Amino acid sequence: MVSEPQKLNASERKAKAMEMCSSGQVKMIDFKFTDVPGTLQHISYPSGRMCEDLLKDGVGFDASSIRGFAHINESDMLLIPDINTAIMDPACKIPTMSVFCDVREPINGQRYEKDPRFIAQKAEKHLKDTGVADTSYFGPELEFFVFDSIRYEQNQHSGFYYIDSDEGIWNSGNNVNGTNHGHRPRNKEGYFPVPPTDSLQDFRSQCVLNLMNAGIDCEVHHHEVATAGQCEIGMRFQTLCKMADQVMLYKYVLKNTAAAMGKTVTFMPKPLFGDNGTGMHVHQSLSKDGTNVFYDADGYSMLSQTALYYIGGLLEHSAALLALTNPSTNSYRRLVPGFEAPVNLVYSQRNRSAAVRIPVYSKSPKAKRIEYRPPDSTSNPYLAFSAMLMAGLDGIKHKISPGEPHDMDMFELSKEELAKIKTVPGSLEKALESLESDNDFLRQGDVFTKDFIDGWVDYKIHKENDYIRLRPHPSEFYLYFDA
Repeated sequence: MVSEPQKLNASERKAKAMEMCSSGQVKMIDFKFTDVPGTLQHISYPSGRMCEDLLKDGVGFDASSIRGFAHINESDMLLIPDINTAIMDPACKIPTMSVFCDVREPINGQRYEKDPRFIAQKAEKHLKDTGVADTSYFGPELEFFVFDSIRYEQNQHSGFYYIDSDEGIWNSGNNVNGTNHGHRPRNKEGYFPVPPTDSLQDFRSQCVLNLMNAGIDCEVHHHEVATAGQCEIGMRFQTLCKMADQVMLYKYVLKNTAAAMGKTVTFMPKPLFGDNGTGMHVHQSLSKDGTNVFYDADGYSMLSQTALYYIGGLLEHSAALLALTNPSTNSYRRLVPGFEAPVNLVYSQRNRSAAVRIPVYSKSPKAKRIEYRPPDSTSNPYLAFSAMLMAGLDGIKHKISPGEPHDMDMFELSKEELAKIKTVPGSLEKALESLESDNDFLRQGDVFTKDFIDGWVDYKIHKENDYIRLRPHPSEFYLYFDA
């Protein structure tokens, strides 16, 4: 049950899944869902449990043990499998069917408001209710690092991390058993070299095959700019919730493929000092009755006025938006000038130094889209995609102008010129403060609730921001120990 079910309708997929379980082709069923911060969780049952009642009634779990979910006095929750997402799990040796689930309240049967997948589905419904469009398409570019080793520790009296990659330029002088192959990408020179400098060609190809076997349509893979194994695998665009499902599956497949090959994958935005960080540039467009509402042959870069207002919403709300699209303290190690990071809140065609880029590879009306470049993969994709859509729709609703395009290289502007351009927040704390004061656009249509936003801010401040803020940094010993 891999690529074939993509051609089946819902009832046919359900019948196929049930038949595979009853015939013994599948030994286990794995129910997957995503916690609030954005980590995939799961619970497994023998395939003999698969029946109509299970699909309808779901399986119980302790939601108080899941980050960001329920308190202990309301811990009982249900996972309702979405059989349309069923695939054969590519990471399991025992034949296992993997299914994404929705979370429901067991008392009243209603959807659980803190389930990230529910928020994404509400965002899709809200889009239809506006009448602006009926479908939102998202195409994220997830960059990642492939390392050979990672060690880290943090306690009261010590803290360190140690990364190693045979591809890392820092290994150019190593003499291991008298050999050193010498082909490594230098800092900021890792974009598109062939093997042997690109040592991860076969690794990425294996990832692509595994992703395609899991039903994800892949378009391209390549080495990225940084040394030490920075890579990217491109997925074909999908509708909002489906793409969020695919992002979770993408990360799952890549991490497990790496583990099977003796490597490790990280989606941290800035694991290496002094080289490019890792982003998740998100392409997006809106469609109504099969027509791309972002296209206008006579508009700037063939963009419609609707698309420009959408950009205006993204730029207007970016400070708050980044609390959901860039929700880690590490996110803001990447968002600094000089490493191709999109810190300037402007838009432009072709220009990768702008927060919003309009790709110009194709003149096809169907291909016209915008690319929002600040996000990274520490975000929960269900929340990040929903928040971007809501910001864009608010721009359309209030006709927010994005201003004039900036087609120059903003990294080359003078200090005086740069001072006139708004930039992204410089820290997670600043982004969370912006979210607290600017969240009405997220709460339209009850997509994000006030309780959810308040809980998100509280969790990020006390569980993550303060965790970093209160601890001595190793570099502080380098700077200040001899004070």
